[in-house]
Amino acid sequence: MRFEVWAPRAERMDLVLEGGAGAARATHAMARDAERPEWWAAEAEGADGTRYGFAVDGGPVLPDPRSPRQPDGPDGLSAVVDHERYAWRVPWDGRRLRDAVLYELHVGTYTPEGTLDAAAGRLGHLAELGVTHVELMPLCPFPGRHGWGYEGVSLWAVHEPYGGPEALKRFVDAAHGHGLGVVLDVVHNHLGPSGNHLPAFGPYFTDTHHTPWGAAVNLDAPGSDEVRAYLLGSALGWLRDYRIDGLRLDAVHALRDTRARHFLEELAAAVDGLSAEVDRPLGLIAESDLNDPRLITPRAGGGLGLYAQWNDDFHHALHTVLTGESQGYYADFATRPLAALAKTLTCGFFHDGTFSSFRGRGHGRPVDRARTPAYRLLGYAQTHDQIGNRAQGDRLSATLSPGLLACGAALTLTGPFTPMLFMGEEWAAGTPWQFFTDHTDPELAEAVRRGRRREFAAHGWAEDEIPDPQDPKTRERSCLDWSEPEREPHARVLAWYRDLIALRRTRADLTDPDLAAVRVAYDEAAGWFAVRRGDLRIAVNLSGEAAAIPLGAPHARVLAAWDPVDAPGAEGVLRLPPESCAVLALA
Repeated sequence: MRFEVWAPRAERMDLVLEGGAGAARATHAMARDAERPEWWAAEAEGADGTRYGFAVDGGPVLPDPRSPRQPDGPDGLSAVVDHERYAWRVPWDGRRLRDAVLYELHVGTYTPEGTLDAAAGRLGHLAELGVTHVELMPLCPFPGRHGWGYEGVSLWAVHEPYGGPEALKRFVDAAHGHGLGVVLDVVHNHLGPSGNHLPAFGPYFTDTHHTPWGAAVNLDAPGSDEVRAYLLGSALGWLRDYRIDGLRLDAVHALRDTRARHFLEELAAAVDGLSAEVDRPLGLIAESDLNDPRLITPRAGGGLGLYAQWNDDFHHALHTVLTGESQGYYADFATRPLAALAKTLTCGFFHDGTFSSFRGRGHGRPVDRARTPAYRLLGYAQTHDQIGNRAQGDRLSATLSPGLLACGAALTLTGPFTPMLFMGEEWAAGTPWQFFTDHTDPELAEAVRRGRRREFAAHGWAEDEIPDPQDPKTRERSCLDWSEPEREPHARVLAWYRDLIALRRTRADLTDPDLAAVRVAYDEAAGWFAVRRGDLRIAVNLSGEAAAIPLGAPHARVLAAWDPVDAPGAEGVLRLPPESCAVLALA
């Protein structure tokens, strides 16, 4: 088989194959490719499972930058993967992201076992819940066994402790068997500091730009053509070889690119091309801090052409409404929280050119509601970031009553945006989700530990109150407790989520993409909020007192309610108990 690698600065390249049954490693001199002078190639015996690596200018043997498998972790030899060997069981025509309900899942804590096979065994719960897509947090290899996955390397490979490539295929197959699409979170904006051998091969990073993680990935400096091709090849590989249905792109605002055609536009065009080739829907979902609707504007309209993006403004507004928190980036939303929620639900972004006190400047750009369907924005009450980046990884369920959690679920699952849940949210999980690592480099482990404590000490936390990321118990505490859904109050919350998702599936008004058609009413002092979606009314009472909410919908029929309520009379007023909510339809 042919082995090849991009190494533009190398004077000499060697392919090293691991010998079998105690045999010595075999070294093969590589030759420059006549058609691509910066590439090196060699022919050697190889098959699925063959271990190999590359030596640059007589240096140590390093894994392949495009390694499809790292059986011994990021620093070990690569292994050949023959993707044709896997026999797919489930015929799959794809599932579009339009009208989706996504479920963010971290493989390492979804079950105590922390593997893809164990997670696949729990997919029946998600099918019964009614979600349409599982969004897997990053799976690329990283040092150690447990971590969030955002410091991965080897962008073609699957973390071996999760089960490796075959396990991911089994998981995707099982998900498709349940009718669930799979979205994979990928990280293109940086690679982990530990186990990252790319600089030895070529200019994968550039000092032209800097990011919170150091030198930026090289998207526009000399050598960037190959780096862009490297990222494109990885992205398309997940969608093609593993039958993934879409990708979530981490922190795209950190992809520094000054070229005329932005990398994201190039990626979106390539994914659309692959979608046509394989004849199934594929999509890209961006995480962005820019509040720039051009990300999700079609390329024909001058945008970058991504399918959708996370909407943190909705989260921040809803979080402030539910909790009353006002620190950091919540400050602007907390001034008039219900008004902030109202603006976000009807305009898409809260910061659409307005002044952001957190940033000390104007921020964002208005969403063109006539051209931008609401489903291109994702709405959520909780995510891995918004829980795990808190000092103690506390979920909303740690401080809110079940009634307020039900209100948050109602606003998320009946809102205009594509809803996304974070694992365990659907039953008000009592387990935290904390920041944990398993760095094998002692100096890096200590630096992360100190940095975490220093960060939160600045906000008044005592050091001994901050969980040690390297302590295995931190990860163990973050694993879901699967006995909870069978107990109260968790069972009641789970039933409420199922009811709301079923309503979203059966009531067309709840998936109407017209953002301009959303109407809201609220009383900041009384603490109630109401949304009109076509013939439906969603009402929440966030206060500790009963509320009389003028819905203007006489004799509306109650479709779902957290607490028993009577339908509005002729005057169209709904009387809601404290910390409660209801969904109604016009009679």
